[in-house]
Amino acid sequence: MPKKKIIEEEAKLPSCPPEIVKELAAQKGVSPEAVYWAIEEALKRALINNLKSGNDADVVAKIDRISGAIYVAQRKKVMMDKDITDDFLEVSYEEVNRGLKEPLFKVGDYYDIPFPVEDMKRGFAMAVKYALSAKMGEVERAALYDMYKDHIGEMATGIVERVDERAVTISLGRASVALSHKEMIGDEFFKVGESVKVYIQEVQSPHEEGKPDRGPQIQVTRSSTGFLKRLFELEIQEVYDGTVVIKGIARHAGVRSKVAVYSNNEDVDPTGACIGPGGSRIQKVVSQLGNSKEKEKIDIIPYSDSIGLYIAESLRPAQVVGVAIEEEDEDGLKKADVIVKDDQYAVAVGRKGSNVHLASELTGYKLDIVTESDALADGIAFTPIEQLKAEAETAAKEKEKALYAEKSRKEAAKRAEEEAAKKAAEENAKALEEAKKAEEAKKAEEAALKAKKEEERVEEVVKVKTTTSLESLEKELEKAKEKKTVSTEKRKKPRKITEEEVEHVKPSEAATSAATALPIYSDEELEEIEQEDSLDEDTDYSDIDLADYDSYYDSEK
Repeated sequence: MPKKKIIEEEAKLPSCPPEIVKELAAQKGVSPEAVYWAIEEALKRALINNLKSGNDADVVAKIDRISGAIYVAQRKKVMMDKDITDDFLEVSYEEVNRGLKEPLFKVGDYYDIPFPVEDMKRGFAMAVKYALSAKMGEVERAALYDMYKDHIGEMATGIVERVDERAVTISLGRASVALSHKEMIGDEFFKVGESVKVYIQEVQSPHEEGKPDRGPQIQVTRSSTGFLKRLFELEIQEVYDGTVVIKGIARHAGVRSKVAVYSNNEDVDPTGACIGPGGSRIQKVVSQLGNSKEKEKIDIIPYSDSIGLYIAESLRPAQVVGVAIEEEDEDGLKKADVIVKDDQYAVAVGRKGSNVHLASELTGYKLDIVTESDALADGIAFTPIEQLKAEAETAAKEKEKALYAEKSRKEAAKRAEEEAAKKAAEENAKALEEAKKAEEAKKAEEAALKAKKEEERVEEVVKVKTTTSLESLEKELEKAKEKKTVSTEKRKKPRKITEEEVEHVKPSEAATSAATALPIYSDEELEEIEQEDSLDEDTDYSDIDLADYDSYYDSEK
């Protein structure tokens, strides 16, 4: 049920500023949220102790992530009076709603009773302090576990902090680990402050069911095969980049180790790459295998798919004559008899049987070393080492042929795929080109049709129906031109006649003529004629093109 508050005031506890939380988180190497969780859990534990109710009390503690305000309260479940069985965990419905117009709480809700400031005495603050220390320890252990659990199987370098009879304590930075003598290489020893490489073998969770929380159990070692493999990766570049693959390791730390290697590049010798010129590379690895008086010996074994040859190579430095592989027994145990020269028996077995035990561990077969004379006496049928090598060489060639055939097949398939893709691309390009040409032809046809229609429209507009010959048209044009010239000359202003050219009439004759003749114009008309004559005399006709008037007269005809 959702919790409701009847009192909104927060308990008057000291605040928890976010700046302090972030600083503490940085110091401890944990997240700020983990620190808030630790403080809240410490407040809960302190309040439970203050209420003196054992672990039965239901309390709540919250810290505002922005303001840092702290809220602490005891929580009780709202119940009807008749159903209350524990006053410490339950509260009456009538009590929490008393004095309210409408009930604020209903049965099943939770009612918070904030812890009053006057009850927070010095003992409460000390309880918070001790609880916080414990919770912060839990937070740190959880953080260490989360960090180191992702580094299982890796090499780490630490500083020796303490040396005692049981173990060597090494600091890895945030965590201190114990390196027991069992996990050391032979009888090596360390001094305080010395740098040492370790291999993180296991990280156990700090939370185990039925056990109290403790720090994450980080188990480190120097005697495992994983430690040796990481040294090879650190010191030999071909192993690091994957050109040379470590197929198996069998190790008796401080005494002898056997490392089976295989090359992914036929041009790289795996054993030569690991040993190096004059054994320089393998010596770098051996130099880091402790400071015992007797250094650990490492045999580099070439891995082979032929189990017989692999067994023979695993017994190096002993010289093997032949191998007889037996069938698996009912328990699935694989056995093989290894035939060696009589004088090579001790070398094949090794000191305290270390050589044959490591070879068995490396190959996965239980190996019995048999001298050549005993094998002949007992009638043991074995495959000679020369035959094993020849069979392995033949198998390698067959494998190489198969790989080459597979490679050729893949290349041919790839070429066919590329050619098909190229052909498809060409066909697509051709189809696109044809489509482009068809589109261009269509556009050209549409343009030609449009031009033809435009030409026909223009011809219809400018077309003239002709009924006469060209010669007739030319004659008519000439006549029209002559007419225009004549009409223009006729309409030119007559030359002004001088007084000398006019025959003067005597006054008496003019008067007699005027008296006897009838008047043609009235006096008003004569006056208008005189005005028009005066205007004509003042007008300049030189700039007037009388051809404009010809069209007027021509039109009247």
